[in-house]
Amino acid sequence: MRAQKISNQARLVALLAIPILACSRGEPETAYASSRTGRTAVASQGGGSKASEKGTALRLVLASSGNAARYRVREQLVGQNLPNDAVGETTKLTGAISIDAGGKIIRDASKFTVDAGSFVSDKNRRDGFVRGRLLEADEYPTIVFVPTSVSGVSLPLPTSGTRQIEMTGDLTVRGVTRPTIWKGAVEFNSGGLKGSASTAFTFDDIQMEQPRVPVLLSVADTIKLEIDFNLIPQR
Repeated sequence: MRAQKISNQARLVALLAIPILACSRGEPETAYASSRTGRTAVASQGGGSKASEKGTALRLVLASSGNAARYRVREQLVGQNLPNDAVGETTKLTGAISIDAGGKIIRDASKFTVDAGSFVSDKNRRDGFVRGRLLEADEYPTIVFVPTSVSGVSLPLPTSGTRQIEMTGDLTVRGVTRPTIWKGAVEFNSGGLKGSASTAFTFDDIQMEQPRVPVLLSVADTIKLEIDFNLIPQR
């Protein structure tokens, strides 16, 4: 009985960490596919080998600045009158995207990675929960996104102006891979582009139980991930 009580207490602590994973200010449309997938090795994602880059008409890489990834979660805490968005952000991103002459993404030569242990919010305790309990950053050090298609962008790229985009791809978090849909906008400049995009999904989509604990009056059942990017042509 004592062992069971300790196990239940550990489970409660883990659930307390879950609310800080991102959710939008509103109620964004769920973008994850409904089918479940198991864990998969991050190393199996698209790499960008020289062989896979044959036929590339344009390759864009993340610049040294202007990039960020963040999560949001809307929660109502005991003792507070209004809901609160918990937000964590990191600028530790790397990656590139390759496009063929037909304007299609070359999957095997396109990949973006985020340092899972580098998210920072306004609470040190929250950051520790995210890195250790939730994302298990020691075992799964990166979050990986492999884009597969994009609409709203075609070759040759414009030299100015803005466009709405929609991008699909496989997102791997803590070894679990799922298809996602990202919506956003880009601004073109001198052969490159800057922009932002976001995706949304529920706790069930990532096989996590929505937290119901004493310190929380409510937690929205929606998680939101956002990315700001500054892509430049690879020289």
